[in-house]
Amino acid sequence: MKILITGICGFVGSRLAASIQERLPEVSIVGIDNLVRPGSESNRAKLASQGIRFFHGDIRQPSDVEALPECDWVVDAAANPSVLAGIDGRSSVRQVSEHNLLGTLNMLEYCRVHKAGFLMLSTSRVYSIRDLAALPMRSAGNGFVLDCSVKDKVAGVSPAGISETFPTRPPISLYGATKLASETMAVEYGQTFGFPVWVNRCGVLAGAGQFGTAEQGIFSYWLHAHAARRPLRYIGFGGLGHQVRDAFHPEDLGDLLLMQMKGDPEPDPIYNIGGGAANSMSLAQLTEWCDARFGRHQPEPDFRPRPFDIPWVIMDNGRVSERFGWKPQRTLSSILDDIAAHAEANPDWLTRSQAV
Repeated sequence: MKILITGICGFVGSRLAASIQERLPEVSIVGIDNLVRPGSESNRAKLASQGIRFFHGDIRQPSDVEALPECDWVVDAAANPSVLAGIDGRSSVRQVSEHNLLGTLNMLEYCRVHKAGFLMLSTSRVYSIRDLAALPMRSAGNGFVLDCSVKDKVAGVSPAGISETFPTRPPISLYGATKLASETMAVEYGQTFGFPVWVNRCGVLAGAGQFGTAEQGIFSYWLHAHAARRPLRYIGFGGLGHQVRDAFHPEDLGDLLLMQMKGDPEPDPIYNIGGGAANSMSLAQLTEWCDARFGRHQPEPDFRPRPFDIPWVIMDNGRVSERFGWKPQRTLSSILDDIAAHAEANPDWLTRSQAV
């Protein structure tokens, strides 16, 4: 079996390649990356040492995609993953659309031609910001929790988290819109042209070696910034840092992708994937963890709201667990320990990855 991974030199792509290769040494893995992200070159060297074939190219360019060898499966891990993409001054609206939608369409054409299966890494950011912001919350233990005492229940949400039935109506950000459109096209392509498609709406992926800004990996960024004594802020929500997210490791995602490659195609192939309630934490709780590891470093409160910020998102893994028996094996504590060790060994990591 041959597997093609797009964005293979990014944090998620490179970790998936290593994880799949470790579990299935007989599998041939190739990858494509445009190396635009700082830090990508270091992952390229690691992939070469593992014998993984690399193509320097851009999936936005059909000619680069046409030059790729025929493979059985495509893992689509290439994207501009920032929820602020298109409005942050670092990328234009056209760029985020080309990265996240046009690139996906080009890879779907590749799958149509080669009859390859398509494994899409989507995002929790396809869910409605307005509906998430309106969820009934209360503060407990320095973090928000869903207020289950509210009489009127909200569809698609429970203490276990957000399910696949939660609303995806606007606003969801430009980033979320490009990913939601990509999901629709992926499912349509698969059913129209007869190749398997799986769409995984991922929560926060985290682990040692992750680079980027807070919008692209808040757990990793927060630990590195805390250890380096960089300024940190609790933005919005009263400036208390009570906003909550869950996290999981790319190795656990890799396990699921291998299960999906062996599964039969189905008409509704969209699944929520995340750390779940057991692997969730607020920023204030994360700061407490960092204080115990690195010494006290207090974030500043910033009461100004920021576009697209949300108070609480935990991914409900119930459907994927029922279908595949999948649940994350890596605990949040073990993931944070790995990131902390990496931060201690690489005190200049945020500078090297040009995080601001």
